[in-house]
Amino acid sequence: MKLLRRVTIAIALAATVLTGGVHAAEVSMADGNITFTTPHSWLAIMQTQGDPEAQVFQVPDPSPTGKSSLARVTVTVKQVPDISGFHQFMAEATAKALLLPGYKVVAAPPGPNSNLYTAQENRVEFSYTEHYWFKHGYAIQLRCVRPSQSQAGAPWETEFDKGCASLAAQLK
Repeated sequence: MKLLRRVTIAIALAATVLTGGVHAAEVSMADGNITFTTPHSWLAIMQTQGDPEAQVFQVPDPSPTGKSSLARVTVTVKQVPDISGFHQFMAEATAKALLLPGYKVVAAPPGPNSNLYTAQENRVEFSYTEHYWFKHGYAIQLRCVRPSQSQAGAPWETEFDKGCASLAAQLK
């Protein structure tokens, strides 16, 4: 699993470098059942089709931290038959998070169906914020991941968290 995550991040970084990234704005998933907008500074770096469907956005960190640590936001959508299927989707995602190296809960979740934790990626601590919703027959996961400490400082971290919160408000 660790190798797959590293390969995914490496592919995403390579795609961004080679293509210059695609600026995100209006996003439609699940045949138009789930829609949202992202800040223009976010770069769409990966997309999967099918079920589940995922969109990954890089949130550029202009500091030296950004050259070695990928700050990103992922929206994953999976069709589920009912609330029980939603709970299973959420339990499976949470179980995967628990397996991350250095997993540690850092605060009480901001609401139901949310998680706040840190974990290690390549010996760097990252902060994770996850939110889950059941909407229009789909389980939705919003996962915001950024280095716990960026040389870009508090203003960049605040802007990242603000973008994540804005997206969460749209997906509710």
